[in-house]
Amino acid sequence: MKEKKKPSAFSALMDYAGGHKALTYFSLILSAITGVLALMPFVYLWRIIKEVIEVSPNFSEAVNITYNGRMAVLFSLIYMLVYFGALMCSHLSAFRVAGNMKKDLLHHIAKLPIGFADEMGSGKVRRIVTEATSSTETMLAHNLPDMVQAIVTPIAMVVMLFIYDWRFGLACLVPIISAFAMTFRMMGPKMAEDMRQYQNSLESMSNEAVEYVRGIPVVKTFGQTVFSFHRFKKSIDDYGDFCLKYTFECRSSMVLFTMFINSAFAFLIGLALFLTRGGAATQDILVNFLFYVIFTPIITTTMMRVMFMSENSLKIDDAMARVNSILDIKPLAEAKEKKTPSGAFVEIKNVTYRYAENANPAVKNLSLSSDKDQIVALVGPSGSGKTTAAGLISRFFDVQEGSVTIGGVDVREIGKDELMNTVSYVFQDSKLLKRSIADNLRIAKPDAEDEEIHNALKAAQCDDIIKRLPQGVDTVLGSEGTYLSGGEQQRIAIARAILKKAPVVILDEATAFADPENEVLVQKAFMELTKNSTVIMIAHRLSTIRNADKIYVLDHGEVAESGRHEELLEKNGLYSSMWKEYKSAISWKVGEAV
Repeated sequence: MKEKKKPSAFSALMDYAGGHKALTYFSLILSAITGVLALMPFVYLWRIIKEVIEVSPNFSEAVNITYNGRMAVLFSLIYMLVYFGALMCSHLSAFRVAGNMKKDLLHHIAKLPIGFADEMGSGKVRRIVTEATSSTETMLAHNLPDMVQAIVTPIAMVVMLFIYDWRFGLACLVPIISAFAMTFRMMGPKMAEDMRQYQNSLESMSNEAVEYVRGIPVVKTFGQTVFSFHRFKKSIDDYGDFCLKYTFECRSSMVLFTMFINSAFAFLIGLALFLTRGGAATQDILVNFLFYVIFTPIITTTMMRVMFMSENSLKIDDAMARVNSILDIKPLAEAKEKKTPSGAFVEIKNVTYRYAENANPAVKNLSLSSDKDQIVALVGPSGSGKTTAAGLISRFFDVQEGSVTIGGVDVREIGKDELMNTVSYVFQDSKLLKRSIADNLRIAKPDAEDEEIHNALKAAQCDDIIKRLPQGVDTVLGSEGTYLSGGEQQRIAIARAILKKAPVVILDEATAFADPENEVLVQKAFMELTKNSTVIMIAHRLSTIRNADKIYVLDHGEVAESGRHEELLEKNGLYSSMWKEYKSAISWKVGEAV
């Protein structure tokens, strides 16, 4: 079967243009016209010089100088107007393409599981959404019209070069052909791979920079330097090494290219000396020589544009490949016949999940359950699979083996909206938008009344926060220096979850960033949040889960122990060891002997 031909990057971009597609083609036509118009002022300038030479020394007979001068100015103005029109058309289309591409990306990302961003890296996703789409705008708005002009101008120029004197035309072609050879030497097939490596290096730095910024408090606390962030430093070093290596590879070709495009004068002078050997220059040779001297600067400018044409084409191909790397990720499959959970009891049964195909399982043959309105705690060492288990319940990603059910229904058979209404997730580091407190809560329930907002905030112990804010619940976070501490943000996030009234609540280290005073208030807010709800709680502070109905101790992705607090202590196993270490840690005082 014949393989289907992959559409070009330009064709793919035009799919995003919608009704503005015609503007792009019209801009290309106008750009082609400017490619010819750009030469006309030089023609009339040459006519002025030609007439002066022909009538010399009787300069009063030069009667067409004013006309030719006016025509040179007129064609310059026409060129500017047509070029402006071409750019207006290309920009309108380019903005529509970039806008539609961003919308498609964001709509698609909204459909993808939350685990996708962690796997790809938030820095890489941000760079694709902002910079890759912006590069397509630059390509369509500027590079593409210039590319058409850069193609048409040399063609028209070559025709004109041979019309006046084919010998000087050939002399001009020598540096042009030589420069083209150097261009292909630099921008052969290897250029595409180099461009991919370049963009990968930038994305790697972007990802590591995000992690570095997030870790700045730790760096300052412990007096560390950037060198403690080995991956960040390595990504910068790798980028520098690649750029230096690529620069050295292109050095000789670039030097020769620059030499050739600026050497047309040398070839013209050499030919003129050859044609006038043994005698004075004839008027025809002098006039034609001046014509080609006038055109030489155009050769340099045009060849510089041509050189960057291949690079811009490769950039757009790479940008489209990166955009498609997100668009090609399939959202989690939706069941054809969506079912509604008949209760809030949760069960994970024989579940195995790997984040990458050849990676070790994050959870392996994991089984745990929670009855309606129970509080179930997941504890264990870092990397034991606690967050993965919670993510599977919320369907941040799908199980590879086994099943996860809520109310007896597999989460894969529950509609997306229904699942979102069923499960409320309070993250370890809850993010609030730069909007008002009320707007942040209405994310959970867009049609919530003001009274519901106030009741949720009160239940989440947020009264003290609202009282000190200048506009109360209408205060925009981040405006006029209005910022909340980690514990305060967490209470607002809990208020949002309370407003949602989901039957299943997942708390992922929800007190991790709370100081002792805030932790007390957060715990009170938890009591309101967990009323009439099934709660799955991930905790490192074991004191927060002493009263849990059931505690699952995870180790290497499997359940090592389970039971109530007292039962697990009696087993004298992993949980008992963790409890002793926890008690020892909270009783430690500065100055105590170790």
